[in-house]
Amino acid sequence: MSMPTTHLAHGAEAQRTTPPQRDFAHTGPGTPAGRFMRTFWQPVYVARELDPGRAVLVRVMGADFTLYRGESGSWHLLGPNCAHRGTQLSTGWVEGDCLRCFYHGWKYDAAGQCVEQPAEDASFARKVHVPSYPVQEYLGLVFAYLGEGEPPPLPRYPHVEGRNGVVDAGRGVLPYNFFNQVENSVDELHVFFVHRDSQFEAAGLTGLPALEAEETEYGLRVRDIMPTGSVRVVHLIMPTILYVQVYPHDQESGWRDFLLWRVPVDDHAFQTFFLLCANVTGEAAERYLAQADRYLNFTHDPRIAELGEAVLSGQLRIEDIQDRRRIVALQDYISQKGQGVIPDREHEHLGRSDVGVILLRRIWERELLALLEGRPLKQWRIPDTLTATSGV
Repeated sequence: MSMPTTHLAHGAEAQRTTPPQRDFAHTGPGTPAGRFMRTFWQPVYVARELDPGRAVLVRVMGADFTLYRGESGSWHLLGPNCAHRGTQLSTGWVEGDCLRCFYHGWKYDAAGQCVEQPAEDASFARKVHVPSYPVQEYLGLVFAYLGEGEPPPLPRYPHVEGRNGVVDAGRGVLPYNFFNQVENSVDELHVFFVHRDSQFEAAGLTGLPALEAEETEYGLRVRDIMPTGSVRVVHLIMPTILYVQVYPHDQESGWRDFLLWRVPVDDHAFQTFFLLCANVTGEAAERYLAQADRYLNFTHDPRIAELGEAVLSGQLRIEDIQDRRRIVALQDYISQKGQGVIPDREHEHLGRSDVGVILLRRIWERELLALLEGRPLKQWRIPDTLTATSGV
C-alpha cells in the first residue's frame, strides 16, 4: 500500500534523548528492543497468501529476507540476496525445496548452502552460503525465528487449537511505530472514548470502568471493572500479542476471541497479524463464512490510512463517514497515528487510568536492561487455558 506523508520529528528527538532500556520504538538490527524482539518467534506471512513454488521478499524490523515455499509446500527463509552478485533472491525460481537465482542461476538449498553454479567448478559451490532462519507454519500464519542461537519452541495456543468454530487468519499494514499500538492494547480507557460510536458501543460496552493491571507468567493482564459489576479481561502476551474479545459480527457469532501480533516492518511502519475466532459451527458457521466483511475492520486496507490522514489534517470529520464497517480500525488509526509516528514518551503526563501502559513499560524496561547487562531474561509461559472476557 502507498504510505501517506509522515512527520518524524517526534521519533528523531526520542532516539536522541531516550535511554536505551526505554527505547521501545527502534527495532533495527543491534538495537536493544530489536535484539529483544528477535528472542521471540514472529509471524512474517499469512500461509494462504503464498502458493507452493513461489518466493517473496519480506521486511521485518528493518531487515529484508527471502521467504519461499517449496514445491512440496514446505516453508523456508533465507537472506535477501544472492552471494554472487547480490541480486534479490525472491525473483528467482523455486526448484523442489531449493531456490535458483534469477541472475546467473546459482542454486541454494533450504539451509542456505549453495548447491549449484552452472558456469563454475563444482567445488566452488561448497564454499558459498547465504543466511537461513527457522520457519514454521501454525494456525494459518508463518512464523520465523530471527534471533541468535537455537530457537526456543514455537509458542502454542491450545485455547485456539482445540476450539470448535471458525478461525480466520489475516494481516494488515499501518504507517506508524508498532509500539503505539502495543501500548494501546493495555490502555483500556481508550475503548470508552475512541470507540464510543462503534460496534463496541452497539454491542453494549459502555460506562467508565475502574482499571487494574498485573504482571503474569505470559505478560500482563488488564481488568476493566464495569459500573454494572461485570469484568472485561484483556491479555498482553509478550512481547506484542493482544488477546481480547471483540464485538460480534452478527447475533449468531457473538463476541469473538482475537489474537493480534504487531511486527515492525521498520521503525515507521508495522504489520499486524491476527487470528479471529468465532464460536459457530455447522450451518451457523457456513452463514458466518459467507460474510466476506467479517474481518474487514482488522485488515487495515489502504482506505483506512487515506481516511485517517484526511481526519488528522482536518479535511474530514469522522462523524461524516457513512460506511461504519471499518470505523473501529479508523478510530484506532486516528488516535494512534495522532500521537506521532514515534511519540515523545519523555514528556507525557500519565495518571491512574494508565496502569496498563505504566506496567507494560516497566516490564519492557526491565527486560531490555537485563539484556544490555547480560543477565537472564524472564522465561514467559502461555498457560494451557487463557480466557478473555467482553465485560458485557
